[in-house]
Amino acid sequence: MSNLWNELISKLPSPHFLQTYEWGQVKAKYGWIPYYAVWTEDGKWKVESNIESLSTFHSPIVASALILKRQILSRGLVARLCILYSPKGPLLDWSNEFLRTRVLNDLQSFAKKQGAIFLKIDPDVVLGRGVPESNADLSPRHAVLGELDRRGWKFSSEQIQFKNTVLINLSATEEEMIMRMKSKTRYNIRLAEKKGVTVRVGTLEDLPALYKMYAETSVRDGFVIRDENYYMTVWKTFAPNPQSLITNYQLPSAIPLIAEVDGEPVAAIFLFMFAGRAYYVYGMSRNAHREKMPTYLLQWDAIKRAKANGCAAYDLWGAPDVFDESDSMWGVYRFKEGLSGEVIRTLGAYDFAPNKLWYKLYTDIMPRVLDVMRSRGKEKTKQGIEGN
Repeated sequence: MSNLWNELISKLPSPHFLQTYEWGQVKAKYGWIPYYAVWTEDGKWKVESNIESLSTFHSPIVASALILKRQILSRGLVARLCILYSPKGPLLDWSNEFLRTRVLNDLQSFAKKQGAIFLKIDPDVVLGRGVPESNADLSPRHAVLGELDRRGWKFSSEQIQFKNTVLINLSATEEEMIMRMKSKTRYNIRLAEKKGVTVRVGTLEDLPALYKMYAETSVRDGFVIRDENYYMTVWKTFAPNPQSLITNYQLPSAIPLIAEVDGEPVAAIFLFMFAGRAYYVYGMSRNAHREKMPTYLLQWDAIKRAKANGCAAYDLWGAPDVFDESDSMWGVYRFKEGLSGEVIRTLGAYDFAPNKLWYKLYTDIMPRVLDVMRSRGKEKTKQGIEGN
């Protein structure tokens, strides 16, 4: 039944791989219950945990949402409390005021009935394009923002996904795309080729080594990752069947691209593709042979591969909130900027909290809990590397 949901959402505005059936199945293995909601042209809506029941609609579907539910406690007076999250959803034409009102009304009603502490959404509603000229340009007024404010939704203190990103238009020819890049980026791509860096598509057998490389990267660069089982679940769930990348690029897939020097893996990325858009989600590299610029060749290979598989855009997955050196993403952004992408600034995550007291308690406590978990996660990853 995965194809039913994926084909349905691929026809809606801004479909995203985090709204696919596969992403719901990944999260289901880690304590979340996926719900599938649809809104039809004739004014009906339905939310179910079973996709099969959604195939009975005869009117065209005009909006949808994968909603993830997580129970907070299993016992006691607060056993019914939960949190809800629709990653990169819901999917609809957000400029349609009538439809927007319908969807938000139903989502708020659903959150109340589920006993949710909050419902989080972070749809790709574009607020602006390009690097803003001043900080004042970072908060433009928008009809959706106004409606969320009136309804009591709050800009979330916990932004799960990147609020801004960098997007490469793949409609140009390969020659045009590489000529649009910064001269230093073009130079580094050619240097990598000259120095013997090659790129190949990885297999399932490569995944354990890629996780180890990812863990090494996280320790070196100071970011937190999950345990190996989580990434194996994601990568294997989205691994394409042998024909899907050739015959149907609308189906969600993820392929590892591995840069090698003399047969030794030195860097890798995972290229996700769904509904005509590609995504750079996980990147990793070793210290060895960094002077040969393997990460530049990897991105160029990903761009060409995404275009060859029918994608119209390549999402480089993340840009700064503040566009100067004070932002922790500034260095990564400069690398992405060299690939000639356009900055896309979006709405970010908003929370609807049916119970303000529980929401305040949760948002006060959880940051401290997460800090402890991240600290432990970093130490566990470091120990795992040293143990190997």
